Amino acid sequence: MVKTKNQRKASAAASRVAEETYSTVPHTFVFHRGQIGKNLGQLVLDMRRLMEPFTGRSLKVRKKNVLKDFVTVAGPLGVTHFSIFTKTENTINMRLARLPKGPTLYFRVAKYTLIKDVVSSLKRHRMHEQQFSHHPLLVLNNFGIEGMHIKLMATMFQNMFPSINVHKLNLNNIKRCVLINYDPVSQEVEFRHYSLKVVPVGMSRGVKKLMQERFPNMSKLEDISELLVKGVNLSESEAEQDGDHNIAELPQVYSGRGNMASQQSAVRLTEIGPRMTLQLVKILEGMGEGKVLYHSFISKTEEEIQEILNRKEARLKEKEERKRKQEQNVILKKEQRDQNKKRSLEGIKRKRQQEGQESDDEVEDPGKQDDQAPAEESEDEAEYYRQAVGEEPDEDMFPGAKRKRGPGKSPKPFKKRKLSPGKGTPHDKKSFKSSDRGNKDGRKRFGDRKPQEGRNRFRKSEGGKKFGPKGGKGSRFAGQKKGDTGKKFGGQKTFRGRGDMKRQKGAGGKKDFRYKKGKS
Repeated sequence: MVKTKNQRKASAAASRVAEETYSTVPHTFVFHRGQIGKNLGQLVLDMRRLMEPFTGRSLKVRKKNVLKDFVTVAGPLGVTHFSIFTKTENTINMRLARLPKGPTLYFRVAKYTLIKDVVSSLKRHRMHEQQFSHHPLLVLNNFGIEGMHIKLMATMFQNMFPSINVHKLNLNNIKRCVLINYDPVSQEVEFRHYSLKVVPVGMSRGVKKLMQERFPNMSKLEDISELLVKGVNLSESEAEQDGDHNIAELPQVYSGRGNMASQQSAVRLTEIGPRMTLQLVKILEGMGEGKVLYHSFISKTEEEIQEILNRKEARLKEKEERKRKQEQNVILKKEQRDQNKKRSLEGIKRKRQQEGQESDDEVEDPGKQDDQAPAEESEDEAEYYRQAVGEEPDEDMFPGAKRKRGPGKSPKPFKKRKLSPGKGTPHDKKSFKSSDRGNKDGRKRFGDRKPQEGRNRFRKSEGGKKFGPKGGKGSRFAGQKKGDTGKKFGGQKTFRGRGDMKRQKGAGGKKDFRYKKGKS
């Protein structure tokens, strides 16, 4: 269904008011630290149930989480208080901490009872989900006693629950009540949780029965007046005894039949748990640390307290002095590092200036190959041209330079130059094709080299064959003549053909390594 313009405005206004209200009320994280038992874990869940709706009902706690993790997430979520349960070998402790700077109250849990135990002891319990949609009403008793720790404890409990405005309070939202009572004799704090119910008074038990949804059995009655006047067939447990202690006049219409404004009604409380008996141990100034404001077991005189404060101030001064020295050392090291860097740069600059006085030929050529020899030093431009280009420069390019002839000249032919008439070309095509070109410098040509000894056995010019005919019975490597037995490979005996080896076999010679059994 499409909302009208007024409905959208009302919904937006209600959302804005709810958000503002939610952000201004206190929120509490209830969790444990360390190893706890099954019953104490259930007590933590019951305390979350009590603090609803402004608490983390499904808060997950891991073993590796530390207190700093909870403090980090508390700020963005608007959490103002921590309720931390711990367990030792002898006691169970509860800490109440105010974020972000304390104070922190340490309690010892003397006794506790879970919700399931309290509800199981009642004949008729009153607990349903609608009761936990609104925060409970806080009632403090006997906290007006003189004492700094008493006032601080009362303030801590008050700030854990949202404050109420009596003039704007809607009574239908009050379904639960938390009672905290301080016993000055035993110095213990009783913590109780109740369900609240309002019923009209000033009428007979029969009329009250008719006001309920389930009507009584009137089959044995002759007239309805018997039910209203005598109240027969009704048990005494159905009508509780109310008195001045719980009867009040309602300023508003309260949920339930017969609860009208300006009428007398009785307020009945039913305990739903959990139940705890607490004992204050100490109060710290900060969040788990700081000055001890109160300790129930250890008492110190003014002189001892002053001595502790003096020692603390001395430690703080020492810490500040140490921090100041560290900052000075950091600045000094930075200055020394800058000076060393400056001197190093100056030295590098002087070295470069000294090296810059030398010629540019000492600079490594980026195009030079790894196996290329370094270029020879030269003072004229012609030599530099030869090294850079790899060719001889033209005569008209550098008139004063001499042409360099030698083994280092470029293998490429020179560029043709125009000569005066009457002179022939220094080289013609025939000069490049002459047979004695390779013998110009007195060197021997490749074809004039004599073969080394040992290579001629496999040459065809010596009358031998590289490989014998396929399947033939002659010598396999027949590069030698039959009578030529003097040539060897590195001092080894000359290899003979298969025919010679067969003849040696008949004369008792050595067997051929290719010889197989069954062949003659």
